[in-house]
Amino acid sequence: MSLQEQAPARAGRALFDFDRLLTLVCVGLPLLGLILFFAYPMLIVFLRSITVGDSFGLGNYAEVLSSSGFWRATRHSLIMGGATTLLSVLLGFVIAHGLYRCAFPGKWLIRGIIVLPLLAPSLVQALGLIFLLGRNGVISRALGVEIEIYGFWGLLIANTLYALPQAVMIIGAALVLLDARTYEAADVMGASSWRQFRDLTIPSARFGIMNAGFVCFTITITDFGNAAVIGGDYSVLATEIYSQVVGQRNFNMGAVVGIMLLLPTVLSYAIERQAMKRQQAGQATGQVPYHPSFAPFRDLSMAALSLLICACIVAVIGIVVYASFVALWPYNMSLSPKHYDITLAGGYSSLWITILISLAAAAGGTVAVFLLGLGLRRLPQALAQPIQILAAMPAAVPGMVLGLAYILTFNSTATPLYLLYGTAALIGIVNFYHYHTQAFLTALTGFRQLPAALEEAAGSLGAGLGRTARDIVAPFIAPMLVSVFFFLFMRSMVTLSAVVFLTTPELSVAAVTIMRLDDAGLTSQAAAFSTCVMAVVCVAVLSMKFTLALMRQRGESGETA
Repeated sequence: MSLQEQAPARAGRALFDFDRLLTLVCVGLPLLGLILFFAYPMLIVFLRSITVGDSFGLGNYAEVLSSSGFWRATRHSLIMGGATTLLSVLLGFVIAHGLYRCAFPGKWLIRGIIVLPLLAPSLVQALGLIFLLGRNGVISRALGVEIEIYGFWGLLIANTLYALPQAVMIIGAALVLLDARTYEAADVMGASSWRQFRDLTIPSARFGIMNAGFVCFTITITDFGNAAVIGGDYSVLATEIYSQVVGQRNFNMGAVVGIMLLLPTVLSYAIERQAMKRQQAGQATGQVPYHPSFAPFRDLSMAALSLLICACIVAVIGIVVYASFVALWPYNMSLSPKHYDITLAGGYSSLWITILISLAAAAGGTVAVFLLGLGLRRLPQALAQPIQILAAMPAAVPGMVLGLAYILTFNSTATPLYLLYGTAALIGIVNFYHYHTQAFLTALTGFRQLPAALEEAAGSLGAGLGRTARDIVAPFIAPMLVSVFFFLFMRSMVTLSAVVFLTTPELSVAAVTIMRLDDAGLTSQAAAFSTCVMAVVCVAVLSMKFTLALMRQRGESGETA
């Protein structure tokens, strides 16, 4: 072989070797992160749960299972999860059916209001109910009655409002995919609207309804914020973990309760995944979008119910904003900004720290899921599938359990990772891996939409993996990456359960500061701090919409040019 012939061969081998090395880096770094910051801490939780003295055994489980307090918390959690799921799915179906199967004006308003609970820490719902229905609440004083809002009923309402947006989005995604031709055929056959609803809509949306039910159940049974603020004596598993770890400093028992909390959430997540797969498998290609025609009784009824539910959401969140400006609730209702002069619990330092942590978690997380998705496209299916399963596992782990895993893992000098304990970096890491599954699946959706022909064309022109990723892949899935970035930022701003164990007197985050202000009896200052957090998240939402609109506009301009 001549030198001229050997040069392209060597260049091809070098390109192949570099691409293979880059693939290993793209997969290896995110995989190492998943092992160190998810799999390893979860293993530590399990080991601590079976640690009895200097040996291993089931003594901790026997002690917990013989405790009446544990069984009371378990019973309360299951009852609360079931009741919240039924109510959330029912109300969520009403709103989703109104948005996608009915014809009435003002749907944009309902869509805007229904996402409000996602823009605030979970305990904001509880704060709003206290201002409305508590002993000094607006409604309680107006009616002249004392409403016992602390306990089951208050927690049920707060959890329902918190889980409702998830139910609406999931059920709505199922309803919007129903084929209009099926309903046209039913009209031709003379089927009534009620029969179409019973025989077509409900069966077609059943997997979406099931999926929403399991998601709402998981959200409810793992939530800590609402239970901590308005739960009162109604103990649940999340507050039981907090009591064991923070109150009694009993980490092994906390690990046991964490493992027990993990069981129903893992089961619920597994069933939810199966429901989602069946829903996707049942979707036909080439559906004709359904455009409802106006039916007065149906549409006006659905519109009224949807607006009534939205009014409750606005009232609960709006009263928190209003109360933050009231001089002395409920005795001096004049407006004053004095509650925003927060000096206790570290003042506003935790808000700025939370913003920086959230930005870092969002930026690092977006890069990590992009690299992982890029690398998985180059791996054989036999290797890619186990990694995808591991990447999807964090969704099945409650935030309280993951936070407990971190304190057990990184508060030990037995590992060099101890250097991360008590730092903002560790809080950013736990925020990312708490929501890793949603971010990864969103990015993976973008990768699946990328036509393979584009990468093949780039490869045929001599572009390696690095240049293909920069010039082809990244621009194509940029909207998904923007969505991932802002999703991680917003969830990191409002999360409580995953970080409540990791804060210190010197380092706190916004949601924990709100809880501490409320615990200290400074409810109006807690409302003021909550309002600031919601304002930051609202700015993030508007920034995301503006960025995506700008990208869409540039894309359309490029196509026309």
